[in-house]
Amino acid sequence: MMDVAARAGVSQATVSLVLNGSVGARLTDATKLRVREAANALGYKLVRRAKKKSPASDKLIGFVADEVATDPWTPLIFEGAREKALEYGVTMTMAVLRGEGDLKSQLIDQMSKQPHLGLIYATMLTRQVQPPQIFFETPSVLVNCYDKRRRLPSILPGELLGGRTATEHLIRAGRRRIALINGQHGIDASRDRLRGYRQALSSADIPYDPELVYPGNWEPSAGYEGTMQLMRQDNPPDGIFCANDMMALGCYDALKELGLRIPDDISVVGFDDREVAQFMRPPLTTLVLPHYEMGAVAAELLLDIAGGLSTGHDQIKVECPLVSRNSVAFGANEENAA
Repeated sequence: MMDVAARAGVSQATVSLVLNGSVGARLTDATKLRVREAANALGYKLVRRAKKKSPASDKLIGFVADEVATDPWTPLIFEGAREKALEYGVTMTMAVLRGEGDLKSQLIDQMSKQPHLGLIYATMLTRQVQPPQIFFETPSVLVNCYDKRRRLPSILPGELLGGRTATEHLIRAGRRRIALINGQHGIDASRDRLRGYRQALSSADIPYDPELVYPGNWEPSAGYEGTMQLMRQDNPPDGIFCANDMMALGCYDALKELGLRIPDDISVVGFDDREVAQFMRPPLTTLVLPHYEMGAVAAELLLDIAGGLSTGHDQIKVECPLVSRNSVAFGANEENAA
């Protein structure tokens, strides 16, 4: 799978999702085609597990989350993991545990009374965690979080590559003065999306200008205020990468108030692919935050571990596909190149 991923220019997790035909995986047709062509060229044949040989056909996977109500992300992780587990006759149970201080005792009380195949621990925000000892006493996988010492395998979104992809899309559209309205300072997603933005600029020989980076907070108000501040500059941006779709909503409002047209006067790219993105006017080009796919990869990895496969303590990054809509304008030549 690593060879197929390298040849197709995608992550190993994407290869797994494509070749397993995971239902609900939001990958472009072009990405799926590249993976299948690479697999065929290398003569790779997917080894499928027989359902009857599942290591825990009569057991459960325990899914532990720190939050499910604020955003749709954790439920998407659960759904991806649940669908993958069901393919092998394994069911899942969920516990929502707020705070990590008494996590171990709550886990024991709520989940240890049943014979679990293993545990998946998912967080709403991508962040570092200190897993309680119970996670080291049974097969466990972390999703959207990681142990700094990498004592457990973890599945994370490819935020850095996503930030680079968003910025490169604007560059291919002919934009050269590209601003970033970033998320909350100190958050992993903000840090990595900024790094990807800077990498894309560097690769295109576009100097990094700190005046074009506005520190936001993920809310529409930050998108509005950031856009107003950026457009007051003597040399305002011709493209804006908003680090999430909610800030892009505010960005749209500000540009409309300023009398600027999207994408004719300025192009905008978001991140997360929230449902609202497709209904914005014009529909917002954005990147998928692949929580469903992350859940599927986590369940598959957990099944591998429970089945005796040594996977190491890998940190797997699942790529964030670009969803191209009408908020970025391409000329004929630029569009063909993209």
